[in-house]
Amino acid sequence: MADTMLALVQRNSNGKPAFSKEHIPKPQPEPHQLLVKISHIAQNPTDVQSFDRNISGDGAVFGCDFVGTVEDVGKDVTRASKGDVIVGLIRGGEKKGIGAYSEYTLADQRISFKLPASISPAAASTVPLAAGTAWLALFSKDCLGIDRDKGSQNTVLVWGGSSSVGLYTIQIAALYGFKIITTCSPRNFDLVKSCGATHVFDYNDPCVVQKISEVEPNLQYVFDTIGNDKSSVTASQAIRKEGGELCTVRPDKSFTENVTNQTKVTAVLVWTAFLKENRFLDTLWPPSKEDHELAAELFENIPAWLESGKIKPNATSVKKGLDSVKDGHKEHRDGKISAYKIVYELKRLAPILKLQADLVSCILARNKDYEHRYIPDRSYEHFRLSRSRQSKNSGGHKCKNSDQSHP
Repeated sequence: MADTMLALVQRNSNGKPAFSKEHIPKPQPEPHQLLVKISHIAQNPTDVQSFDRNISGDGAVFGCDFVGTVEDVGKDVTRASKGDVIVGLIRGGEKKGIGAYSEYTLADQRISFKLPASISPAAASTVPLAAGTAWLALFSKDCLGIDRDKGSQNTVLVWGGSSSVGLYTIQIAALYGFKIITTCSPRNFDLVKSCGATHVFDYNDPCVVQKISEVEPNLQYVFDTIGNDKSSVTASQAIRKEGGELCTVRPDKSFTENVTNQTKVTAVLVWTAFLKENRFLDTLWPPSKEDHELAAELFENIPAWLESGKIKPNATSVKKGLDSVKDGHKEHRDGKISAYKIVYELKRLAPILKLQADLVSCILARNKDYEHRYIPDRSYEHFRLSRSRQSKNSGGHKCKNSDQSHP
């Protein structure tokens, strides 16, 4: 096994970051980690923002969401084996030379999951960061800390419901029977309703706070998935006079200085899923055993939720290779991304998916209610299952996540 790998590395020239494709040392897995040869990488806003703001400095490798094949495992790994195709999450840029914009990266065995047979690797690569953020925001004791056992007694306002994190939040909240209020652009009303939103309002409506209060005068929980200079302040005005909690996706709690007096502000950082100290700018998060266990629960359950359709991954726009990252970042900066996530394909996994398809089709062959087929998915064919009788008669909605920076 070669000791180096190809990666897209940040290099600073005259203080300005630029990408350089280089051969750098291949990372070695710690006892609980997997070494993964990457096939697909999903772009996230944090990748672009961290690069543009030069947060990690010279030598950083960005990229957080990925799919790939396990090539080596640490001595304590029990949940994956060499050859498994897994979906993982890494904090690209945290350590020099380690991220998803590379041929190889590392995955925590508990903060990853095996690729479900019916989900394409491109779509699956979009899941970990956004779904993990939504999950921790809703249920971590350091965020909203909502009691899942109360089900329909809970109401949550998801500000920015058509964002990627917003759509995962709606779907997860719907799994537990919550009443869900959300805001987005009118063009996305049907989308968020199909994911489980109970009430939907235009975030630009000058009467939006009044309308939210009319349907839920006792609102206690708000998750701001946008985190801009208006979203947190406006959303806080819908919180009941007795007080409530607002969680923002801004780890440094920026843009929350002018929220209402009755609002307790918290912030979600998906990296608390890893059992280690985390720092973002001047804010420090100590290791959280609770968040690690909570996140591990999500990654254990989400494959079945994806297979059943209870959670639907992002729509994707697939680009080829690391050379296309510059174009993908520009697409984000230009505000052109809407209702899809950019995914970079480094290596095709079609042969693996074909084996998965053949295995599942054998299992389903005796069930006449099901049919199996190949459906083109942009750059390759992937396997999906469809309940043929149901698809002809149900007329149900499909929820497609988005990677929009605005709702």
